[in-house]
Amino acid sequence: MSCFQQIGLLTLSLRRCFLFALLGTLLIQGSAVAAGPDPLAAAREIDRKLVVETGLAPDKAAPRTTDETFLRRVFLDLLGETPTPDDILAFAFMNEETKREEIVEQLLADEAFGQNWARYWRDVILYRRTEDRALIATNSLTEYLSEKFNQNKPWSEIATDFITATGDVRENGGTALIMAQAGRPEDVTAEVSRIFLGIQIQCAQCHDHPTDRWKRQQFHELTAFFPRIAVRQDRTSDVPTFLVTVNDQPFQFRGQANNNNRFRGTPEHFMPNLEDPTDKGTQMQPVFFVSGDKLAAGTKDADRREALSAWITSARNPWFAKALVNRIWSELVGEGFYEPIDDLGPDRECSAPETIDYLASSFAETGYDVKWLYRTIMITEAYQRESRARRNYEELPFQANCAQRLRGDQLFDSLASALDLGDRLADRGGPARGPYVQRNSPRAFFNIAFGYDPSDPREEVGSSIQQALAIMNAPFINQSINARRPDGLGATLRENSDNEDALVELYLKTLSRGPTKYEIQTCESYIRDVRDRNEAFEDILWSLINSTEFLHRK
Repeated sequence: MSCFQQIGLLTLSLRRCFLFALLGTLLIQGSAVAAGPDPLAAAREIDRKLVVETGLAPDKAAPRTTDETFLRRVFLDLLGETPTPDDILAFAFMNEETKREEIVEQLLADEAFGQNWARYWRDVILYRRTEDRALIATNSLTEYLSEKFNQNKPWSEIATDFITATGDVRENGGTALIMAQAGRPEDVTAEVSRIFLGIQIQCAQCHDHPTDRWKRQQFHELTAFFPRIAVRQDRTSDVPTFLVTVNDQPFQFRGQANNNNRFRGTPEHFMPNLEDPTDKGTQMQPVFFVSGDKLAAGTKDADRREALSAWITSARNPWFAKALVNRIWSELVGEGFYEPIDDLGPDRECSAPETIDYLASSFAETGYDVKWLYRTIMITEAYQRESRARRNYEELPFQANCAQRLRGDQLFDSLASALDLGDRLADRGGPARGPYVQRNSPRAFFNIAFGYDPSDPREEVGSSIQQALAIMNAPFINQSINARRPDGLGATLRENSDNEDALVELYLKTLSRGPTKYEIQTCESYIRDVRDRNEAFEDILWSLINSTEFLHRK
């Protein structure tokens, strides 16, 4: 019996299914992008270019994944949570030929999209912080990004906000990147280049880049855009907070001129003299290393950072679009065109250079329309293939999607859905919170155990004893996996007196699919052996939420 045949055991209004499908149709008809290629046409061109560049003929590629797996994949990728049984049934009623495009449109319009990806970028920015107190900016950062993504603001606007930000870190989420690096110009420079260009220019801070063409002078010329920024504590505030400030006063501090004063900023940046630490070094002119655009020494801070943001986000700079395209492609398909995902450059190996050039230039043509990028990638055949283990180096790239381990927030929200927790977890629907702000919240607890730096290679992200203990000891999980409670598992068993019916509902809630014939037989045999229905189903639910299938996005 197939998954969708088994769904008939569930109850749902057909009228709701009709409206759900109709909404998807209306969304896809009304979602035309103002500029740039049609997403469907672009997706087909991407698939064609991949075949030409990689030799990935159809007989060498994995087949399309099933509808059940696809639905769970897009829910986790876009919303950071698994679909409910109602969502699964509604998907079954959609037009068979267009249902995948339609569900992508629906989820892009869901407010959870912005929140999910705000949490992703929160981790990108804060995991590599040099200042732990930057965690007080977690809420403002997440709220800022959620709003921007849901309003589909251009990626260029978001990047500009981060590069030019000033103000209270609790109020202006755009200050989080500077706050995360304590306002130190060298560290801010490194992160701006890594995040928005995908170029690890910090490797040229003390010497010419060992494996790329960038020179030490170019790193310090880029740093010369940031010497006047600083981070200082706001002692007038009722709550502990920090301010990203600017000092454009024409003064010099006593002592070495090349030492940035992290609390006030310095007028200019000096490249240190490595042979003589007592020397003040060489004053650097602000120059953008990609294009050679430059400003005069003495230029005010606002003009420096506004000019830099304009040059970084210019369509003439290919690395800005490529950095985001490579990162999002890797998140969705499981492998970037460049690996690691934040180490691009003209001297780096790319698995399909013409394909990423096409996708990046098309993305730039849209005015950096973020939702266009997700929409386009997710309707490619490359995205919709079955998942496989990560390929060996000698194998062809992109022959299958790659399974991704769930981030802490994704796992938390998927558990909340699977266990019918509803509103019992107060912070489930609210902004993500860092451990510095809310140490004892269930979400923070899970992020500490299951969170990881999204920029790290996924083969380096593994399981741990801490994670096993986190699930084993989490009170909200133990309370929910209790067949004697009036809700959750208890309600499922009371509403489904037939064991197979109950199994179908548990599998739909946890794995977004119905159980196979073998799984039904195995579970029913276990129920008979235990001789206690409640205890047996508690064990079955426990095994489902601890399974590799549940902990990963296939």
